[in-house]
Amino acid sequence: MTGRGPRSPVLGLYQIAGRALSPFVPALLARRAARGKEDPARLDERLGHARRPRPEGPLVWLHGASVGESLSLLPVAEGLMARRPDLAVLVTSGTVASAEMMGQRLPSRALHQYAPVDTPAAAARFIAHWRPDLCVFVESDLWPNLLDAARSRGARTALVSARLSPGSLRGWGRAAAAALRVLGGFDLVMAQDQALADGLATLGARKDGLLNLKLAGAPLPVDETARLVEAERLDGRPLLLAASTHPGEDEIVLDAFAPLAARDDRPLLVIAPRHPVRGEAVTALARSQGFATARRSGSEAVSPATQVLVADTLGELGLWFSLARLALVAGSLVPKVGGHNPLEPARLGCPFAAGPQVDNWRGVYDALAPGEGFVSVADAAALSAAWTAALDHPAEALVRAHRAAALAADGAQALDAALDRLAALLPPPPPPPPPPSGAEAAA
Repeated sequence: MTGRGPRSPVLGLYQIAGRALSPFVPALLARRAARGKEDPARLDERLGHARRPRPEGPLVWLHGASVGESLSLLPVAEGLMARRPDLAVLVTSGTVASAEMMGQRLPSRALHQYAPVDTPAAAARFIAHWRPDLCVFVESDLWPNLLDAARSRGARTALVSARLSPGSLRGWGRAAAAALRVLGGFDLVMAQDQALADGLATLGARKDGLLNLKLAGAPLPVDETARLVEAERLDGRPLLLAASTHPGEDEIVLDAFAPLAARDDRPLLVIAPRHPVRGEAVTALARSQGFATARRSGSEAVSPATQVLVADTLGELGLWFSLARLALVAGSLVPKVGGHNPLEPARLGCPFAAGPQVDNWRGVYDALAPGEGFVSVADAAALSAAWTAALDHPAEALVRAHRAAALAADGAQALDAALDRLAALLPPPPPPPPPPSGAEAAA
């Protein structure tokens, strides 16, 4: 495989396994599609086939695994296109939700395709069609066959906002030759923190500075017309939000809200499940506990009697953050999720709380500090108390929100520096056309 250091037996076996499994991949993808985990209309993309022609000129390929990683690449796409108007951008991801989100959020000049499975044949088809000049991988979704195919065609490769768990680092360390060829082959490596940068360097990777794209993103979009409509419906009622909930958290959220539902100010609880397909189940749960509940995807409007709104739609989380008195950033009250992005509410000036399960965002939460930039809650009773405090003392909650917003603003400078380094890996822009000769000018 292309990279530095000796050939790796581990990567050789990986390629052999990929070739052996290739005949079975279509059936496996079809089964996943039947369970809603793949888009049945676009399964050919997962095999490396393209639906669109490659645009003319230089092309950068940006890859993120799922919704969070793909969203973190949006400012990279926008920043590179601003620097290079001749640049085409291809973004790939691996989940249905991320594809839907990219369809809504990508700039008009950018394309989305599902990432191909990492078999040698699918990787070769993908790279042969798109012929990227620069490949940018974000966080930890590294695919050896795709990297090998891209590097073999002369593409430059970058790993930015790298985030590997200690277990992943140990795993790469047990395959030192593979690590050197995969990680050592990157032309630019920027980790999220210094400890990881040092760990990657021991495996042969470069150290090109630090970048956490999730600190550098733009605010979530807010449809101002929808915001005015929902504010009018609230008619002064405070809104409490549970953002991006997972199974097991909705019960905690409803238990926390139960003592507040009868308050004189009649707060509205909005539950936005991380995966909108859970909307029906969350609605049924809230109704089974006696709450007057509306479901957003069913066009059930909030009335003065509504106590819970299930916001099971894509692309509206910014709307709810912009209206909330205090938001729970979920994925943090149950294990094995790792939390979600705390800077999404921060960028919109929304005070927020989070549970203890935030390993994916530990550095950000440590920088915010409990009690200074957010409220730490461990259970339903603590969340109920946090919501009560935000309802009774909104000014104190806003002070924390301002501190969190300041941290979010610091990420913009790091992003600008990273964009300059990525742009330097691209082919130079074409020279300007020569000035017209005297005869041409006279004509």
